[in-house]
Amino acid sequence: MLNVSDLSYQYQTETLSFSFTAPSGSITAILGPSGAGKSTLLTLLCGLLPPSHGSVSFNHEAFTDKSAHERPLSVLFQEHNLFSHLSAFDNIALGISPSLSLTTEDKQRVQKAAKTVELDTYLDRFPGQLSGGQKQRVALARCLVRDRPLLLLDEPFSALDPSLRKDMLSQVKQLAQQFGTTILMVTHHPEDAIAIADSVLIIDKGQVSHHIDISELTAKNEKIRPYLS
Repeated sequence: MLNVSDLSYQYQTETLSFSFTAPSGSITAILGPSGAGKSTLLTLLCGLLPPSHGSVSFNHEAFTDKSAHERPLSVLFQEHNLFSHLSAFDNIALGISPSLSLTTEDKQRVQKAAKTVELDTYLDRFPGQLSGGQKQRVALARCLVRDRPLLLLDEPFSALDPSLRKDMLSQVKQLAQQFGTTILMVTHHPEDAIAIADSVLIIDKGQVSHHIDISELTAKNEKIRPYLS
């Protein structure tokens, strides 16, 4: 289980503070207004911002003070961050070895990850030869080969057309089911949460205002209606 306890960050005169839990293998969607603190939460979790207070642990193992590369997680941003001079294979392999020094087993892991996201026939192509959806599949496969139990998604599919976004969300749900990966997904689309999430965090003014089961994410719920428009 992911346990986030009073994880806080001081931004000028404002204090952002987050507390929640997420069961292992679950998908939690994170909704809320722009500027509410959703991306700040993920940045704190992945170690790119130092918290001013609080703690975070996974399966009772704290990683609050660990450096970013030592944390049990991978993160996928809206920008896929692929290297244009490297093939899809090598871009995925960077998740295993930044120097691309790969063993036979490592190469098999790259192939397996690519097959999982249905990209195994495109591994010799370069980013300029790939569509937007294919590039995000490469970035997702790179997260997979890192073999971390936590996956953070910061609106990685928001720029894709509805059909591609639906396809990528399906891929993410399959990952959670197949590998037991615990997933936190920031999105501006309630329909994305309904498609794959088990629960929803609503962030407002730097706090968790609601933590609800996905069944409660409906316009008939007066508490959360303002966040669905």
